Amino acid sequence: MHSESALPTFDQLPKFRDCTGCAWEVWGKDDQLGTVNLLTDELVKEASKEIKTGKAISLNWPINFPAKPPFHRQPPVHEVITFPEFGAVNDDVIHINTQSGTQWDGLKHFGLVHHGLFYQGTPASFFKSGNLNVTNPTDVDPELIKYGIHNWAQHGICGRGVFLDLVKYYTDVHGELPYDPFTAHPIPLADLLECAKKQEVTFRRGDILIIRGGFTLRFNNATEEERNGLGEKADTFAGIEQTEDVKRFLWDNHFAAAASDLPALECWPPPEGVAHLHSTLLGLWGMPIGEFFDLEALSKHCAETGRYTFFFSSWPLNILGGVASPPNAAAYF
Repeated sequence: MHSESALPTFDQLPKFRDCTGCAWEVWGKDDQLGTVNLLTDELVKEASKEIKTGKAISLNWPINFPAKPPFHRQPPVHEVITFPEFGAVNDDVIHINTQSGTQWDGLKHFGLVHHGLFYQGTPASFFKSGNLNVTNPTDVDPELIKYGIHNWAQHGICGRGVFLDLVKYYTDVHGELPYDPFTAHPIPLADLLECAKKQEVTFRRGDILIIRGGFTLRFNNATEEERNGLGEKADTFAGIEQTEDVKRFLWDNHFAAAASDLPALECWPPPEGVAHLHSTLLGLWGMPIGEFFDLEALSKHCAETGRYTFFFSSWPLNILGGVASPPNAAAYF
């Protein structure tokens, strides 16, 4: 189906075994972009009208944080190399797990874990692990890099950003955040909708949805012991609930991507017997999931201006066959 065509509703999408809302045929069986297909030239051109003042805000947390990442991932390493023999020359080396900080989860990251399948029904065994060893730019095996993050890197994830500042919404209504972002608290769809209503935000096809759930604020105000403990404690984090209505909301609004300042976007872990939202967004739809976005400066600017939509730009690292990437994301007003 062409990206400009009418899209099926969530309820019109077929099931795959026990999974509702399978979009594998929406953009054709050979598709490797998923919902990024929605970001057409015409849509990006229209979204650029959001730029009124030229104000730009980075949405990237320094790669140094978290210094001890959750999910037992490798801490980031930054080494500066000096060359005293040349008088005034330095290099540096950065060694990161692409999932450890601000990131887009790509199509190779998470699939239908209970079926062993990724986007487009690709078996987990299809993907090679270890060094992909791509050395010749004129002779790259397309099967070796299939579904890699380079597809989004070469297309760009650019369009209209829509910001739901749940932290501000909750504190305005309740006086404080009614949950600890370091705990497995499910954020209900009703609160997202009420937040959008309070901000007078409406959604358009191809929007990039960005949610501030309070993780970065909590992290910044945490003790050193709490921050260091993230890499060792049970992985429990607040996030949006994994209900059919949430899936219906995300699909029927036809968001091109969804991101937040939370470690998993969704509540982690899911309730007993409930499938991961990652499986639907990445495995069934091919929708980029953004995590650990730094939304503090964005929140301040949106509150000051009353504007919660903007032009959003993201150019992931062009890693052939990559699983994930820092987003290199910004909001332009």
